Amino acid sequence: MPSNRRNKILATLRSAGLTLTILIPSILVGMALWYRAPFQGLFGLGDGSWLAASLWVSYVAATLYYALFTWRRPLATGVFMVAMALALMWWTSIKPQNYRYWMPEVANIVSADIDGPMVTIKDVRTFTWRSIDDYDAKWEKRTYDTDTITSVDLFLSYWGMPAIAHTLVSFGFENGDHVVFSVEIRKEDGEVYSNLAGFFKEYELALIAADESDIIYLRTNIRGEDVYRYSIKAKPEAMKALFLSYVNTGNTLRKTPQFYNTLTANCTTIVFSMAQAIVPGLHMDPRIILSGHLPAYIHERGGLNAPEGASLADITAAAAITEKARAIAGPTNYSHRIRSE
Repeated sequence: MPSNRRNKILATLRSAGLTLTILIPSILVGMALWYRAPFQGLFGLGDGSWLAASLWVSYVAATLYYALFTWRRPLATGVFMVAMALALMWWTSIKPQNYRYWMPEVANIVSADIDGPMVTIKDVRTFTWRSIDDYDAKWEKRTYDTDTITSVDLFLSYWGMPAIAHTLVSFGFENGDHVVFSVEIRKEDGEVYSNLAGFFKEYELALIAADESDIIYLRTNIRGEDVYRYSIKAKPEAMKALFLSYVNTGNTLRKTPQFYNTLTANCTTIVFSMAQAIVPGLHMDPRIILSGHLPAYIHERGGLNAPEGASLADITAAAAITEKARAIAGPTNYSHRIRSE
């Protein structure tokens, strides 16, 4: 190959590499600025997202021009490295909080006192829902005897994507009580959820304890989601350990808030990390992220209560509770009725 042609190819490859080196982190910073603009309301401009992102795009365009088409490449790349360092310092300075104007359904998160086997959860959500905007908000203090846990149920709620579901875990007790734990996005009042925003510290993480007649009814009867209930096979000591793991996680989040992350800190990954600490040998699997397929993973591990030889399809059909739930008009005997044959 002639040296001139080889030099041109090498120059093109260097330029392409430099372009990608600048563009890829710049896109991430631009998206972070869009979702977490550091100067909201500057000069009375309201939401500063568009201004911050626009200024950043202009700067990146100028950097690419000077780095690719002028002799100022070393200066342009050096300034860019400084800008990235400053962006990283800004990003790491953004900390989660527990004190904001939260939406009513996530206003209180799990906080509990543990006294031997007795656990008192200070805020159990017991809302009565008539529509998404019409409800009676109520939080109650409840005490549970962990020595009387008789069941653990995994609820999966689907809203359109078969691979993705919201994960809720319910514990049943000898006296007929049930309490559901749900890892939720702690949205501020008026805030709207976005999967993409969930990567950029937009939402805090909330652990909610609730009645099934609240949090399951909300999804089946109010939001119109499709819900399945899977009975988990576990020994009493494992059930108790999982319950206490939820409680301790709630107390930790109360003291040290955490950001929700669409991929790494969501309703399924948090549950998995707790279960992993209790059941040695659990390994990460794509179905942990693609939570709609979680029952297949648990079934393979022998973790579902089901008739011997039952296929996953049969178990899934038996787990469907949506139609039964939608036929229930109120909270009376709700937990019993969604489990009836």
